[in-house]
Amino acid sequence: MYNIIGKTKYTYTFSIILTVLCVLSLSLWGLKYGIDFTGGTLLEVQFAQGVPTNDEMIGTLTDLNLNSLTVQKKGADSLLISYASVEDSVNQTVWTKISEKYAESKQLRADYRDSSISSELKSKSLWALFWASVGIMTFIAIAFRKVSRPVESWKYGLGAVIALVHDVFLTVGIFSVLGHFYGVEVGIPFVAALLTILGFSVHDTIVVYDRTRENILKGSSKEPFPEVVNRSLNETLVRSINTSLTVIITLLSIYFFGGESVKSFSLALLIGITFGTYSSIFIASALLVTSYKLQLKK
Repeated sequence: MYNIIGKTKYTYTFSIILTVLCVLSLSLWGLKYGIDFTGGTLLEVQFAQGVPTNDEMIGTLTDLNLNSLTVQKKGADSLLISYASVEDSVNQTVWTKISEKYAESKQLRADYRDSSISSELKSKSLWALFWASVGIMTFIAIAFRKVSRPVESWKYGLGAVIALVHDVFLTVGIFSVLGHFYGVEVGIPFVAALLTILGFSVHDTIVVYDRTRENILKGSSKEPFPEVVNRSLNETLVRSINTSLTVIITLLSIYFFGGESVKSFSLALLIGITFGTYSSIFIASALLVTSYKLQLKK
């Protein structure tokens, strides 16, 4: 049996170091927002003879110095081109550049996203993350209400939410680094990925907590709580790793073969679920033991 709980001080130190680095990254560089949050223009262009590649189109528009320029294929003969500007002069210049090089191209639509609406979207995204965390905490506290010893049931919910916030925060911090050095932008798919991480990462934590509850109710009251938690972790360790690995393998396939439109979404899930597996094993349950030890000291 692995002494997982005995490694708590190392895992806490590792997580604290990563968290501090993420705080520094977000303080210095922040996130690189896409047009979902900054406002901008989305053009759909149809080509009569051969659709240019994404790189070819980006090369065509490079000298216009468009911010947040992204290109993705739509269907067999169209491209979606987005950039952070809603000015008519800029839009006209972009279309002139495209039509000159691709004479038989046709503009199917032009959608404009206002920055004020984008700010509201950012606020609603943060509230969605907050209320999702509150809901998860409340549900776990209610689900474990029959386990009031040796730690209160609400501490199970608190431990799970701290682990989830840890996963989401590290994901956001890593995207801050990727945005600064590699220009990776965040948009609505990124928010969807964070909410998915909240939902998925808590699965492994619930499994460990449930096994801990079973062992407390069925076991001897003389067995120390840290040993009960450590035994529960060992009993669910293989299941947790195997479940996460199957998801990670699928996400790797999506990342490498799914196209540009889902890359940031799958990358965020990869990072979040990897840290979610780590936090379920090394953080969430360790917080219960830490809480228990603090109670003994009091």
